[in-house]
Amino acid sequence: MTEQWQQDITKWISEKELLQATLSQPKRKDGTAAPKTVIRPIEMKNGLFYQFEYHFANKVTHDNIEEAKAAERAIGLLQENYRQALVKTPEADVQLLFNKKGKAAVLKKPPTGDSKKGVQQHNRQKQRVLAEGKAAPFLVELGIMTPEGLVHAKKQDKYRQINRFLEMVTDVLAYLPKDRELTIVDFGCGKSYLTFALYHLLAVEQQRKINIIGLDLKADVIAFCSGLAAKLGYDKLQFLVGDIADYEELQTADMVVTLHACDTATDAALAKAVNWGASVIMSVPCCQHELFKQVDNDVLSPLLSQGLLKERFSALATDAARGTLLEVLGYKVQMLEFVDPEHTPKNLLIRAVRTEQQGLSVKKWEQYEQFRQFLNISPSLEHMLAERWPNEISK
Repeated sequence: MTEQWQQDITKWISEKELLQATLSQPKRKDGTAAPKTVIRPIEMKNGLFYQFEYHFANKVTHDNIEEAKAAERAIGLLQENYRQALVKTPEADVQLLFNKKGKAAVLKKPPTGDSKKGVQQHNRQKQRVLAEGKAAPFLVELGIMTPEGLVHAKKQDKYRQINRFLEMVTDVLAYLPKDRELTIVDFGCGKSYLTFALYHLLAVEQQRKINIIGLDLKADVIAFCSGLAAKLGYDKLQFLVGDIADYEELQTADMVVTLHACDTATDAALAKAVNWGASVIMSVPCCQHELFKQVDNDVLSPLLSQGLLKERFSALATDAARGTLLEVLGYKVQMLEFVDPEHTPKNLLIRAVRTEQQGLSVKKWEQYEQFRQFLNISPSLEHMLAERWPNEISK
């Protein structure tokens, strides 16, 4: 027999009265149920859905459920997993308290806040470059979205990462030439989620003339990416097997992307970008070991005597040196967090754009020299770009 609270939930959802529901106090402590589940309506391109947001200790996952199935899911979760719920509607805030036999006590209070404002708030999705509800073919092929434009629950982190990257790109598009075809190189492209995203943004959505080259050492990965590009009809996106340091096929490039190029491979990619005159550089370094063996300063011995602290400090010093050398050459540099640390480990992204500034910055070079001498380091990027330092500012 259907209980009154079940009928109420079905009614609130079918009549679009449910603004938000928070399910809490799991019946079991074995971790099978999220400590808290939040349900809210979201408007998508193909209609109204209900987002079930599962809050675990160290992550948050989502399911977007069709309106017709949302009540059944909510009732099932309450029957199986939770001891209480707080449901907000325009008419009342309703609290459901379940006893050990599953019977519910229902408490109603006046609605909190402006109910109309609440509907707008909970129906509004965060505006993303790749909006949920509108299927992007490459995301469907890569298993991130369904053909209907819904993001798979297990791919939410990757979806956020791709959107964050495209947001960072969008911020600097004004620095790229607009009167000709753009050449973009992605060093160490891997499975190329972001390479495909970049092509989709610029070539498909913005209809810009571009040529993108993805480079990676793994032949099987390149074969997969090449096949997918052909399937999608991305005829100006090509993938090649090759090493960053040995790639000599281009004379110029407008944008260079390098993600997780290991140790001094990042420096090789940055040097290539500078020598090509790239207007935009997006680089996420990793595995930075070079300066760990070099950095030495008695004043910093409390820090450098601890291996873990020295490793982290050396990585930061490496990127500080890279950023400053790019600034010497007239680039405007920002150090950004690449991924929301709530969902995946923090990554640092070096974003550099070439400005109209003529000549080299003597002031920045002096800052770099003081920094280098203080730490007793000799960064690879400086040596890779040695011919760019004129006598008046070089060592």
